[in-house]
Amino acid sequence: MTMQTSPSLLVVILNYRTAAMTLRAVEAALADMPRGAELIIVDNASSDGSVEVLQQAIADQGWGPQVRLVASAVNGGFGAGNNIGMRAGMSDGSEADFVFVVNSDAFVDRGCIEHLMEHMADHPRAGLAGSHVRGSDDLPHTTAFRFPSVAGEFEGAARIGVVSRVLSHAIVAPDLPETTTRVDWVAGASVLLRGSMLRDIGLFDETFFLYFEETDLCKRAAVAGWECWYVPQARAVHIGSVSTGMKEWQRMPEYWFNSRQHYFTKNHGVLYAKLAWAARLAGGGVHKLRCVLSGRPPQDPPHFLGDLTRHGLGLARNGSPRMSRRTITEDTL
Repeated sequence: MTMQTSPSLLVVILNYRTAAMTLRAVEAALADMPRGAELIIVDNASSDGSVEVLQQAIADQGWGPQVRLVASAVNGGFGAGNNIGMRAGMSDGSEADFVFVVNSDAFVDRGCIEHLMEHMADHPRAGLAGSHVRGSDDLPHTTAFRFPSVAGEFEGAARIGVVSRVLSHAIVAPDLPETTTRVDWVAGASVLLRGSMLRDIGLFDETFFLYFEETDLCKRAAVAGWECWYVPQARAVHIGSVSTGMKEWQRMPEYWFNSRQHYFTKNHGVLYAKLAWAARLAGGGVHKLRCVLSGRPPQDPPHFLGDLTRHGLGLARNGSPRMSRRTITEDTL
């Protein structure tokens, strides 16, 4: 009789200057991981002592060799950092059958990984499965989406009921399904990836520094015939935006605009990217006009439409021609 071996699972957690919270995420993941699974922490060039804190915790807790730490010399962003962990593979040198990517500020409930793994076992063409994610206030986060489109860009920017009803098929962030549902893409805060899919389509596109990288991965998966699923029985808490500082942003960072443009250009071509840009501007203009007439404050960040306009015209924020090469500061994820 042939003994069946369990599929190998690698959990990847990316740290950037959040060592204490990362260790909480590690503890939650370890409590939920099946026997034989391994975990890699990738420090994304934090340069704040995170590596030493994480190394000491691994030693003090006796987590080795189940938990490994990889220190990146450069901060290449979310996708590049997670790619380092995925390329490292299992400790025996083999490639993982499944990779569970979980944020450093996300804490999985017991049974989260098991539900995702069971779904993958039941659906051989499932390449990605994302969990239900809620905030520390217990409110659900929207983590299951449709792919962005020209119509979706206008609808999302305009934020008017009649427009949303007409373009309901294009809403990027529809209401969360209550049951397990096949979707276009899921957020990368808590998602299980099939290793054979990654070997088929490749890892995260490292041109994306932050944002749209998981959208692009799911798009490439869909083109190659892989499915993406939202599995609400699998659950996790996500504090959100801790390492990026997004909640304190006064202005959308340049890399958001870069990532958005790269997604549309890569997947739909230059002309479509321009149309998506124009649709976002038009919808934003409608929203701003409505806010002026109603006296309501706009929902966009300060300077958003101006920054979007300049970026689409190839201009930097000071009005000079925008450099084609991304500039990443040490204070960014």
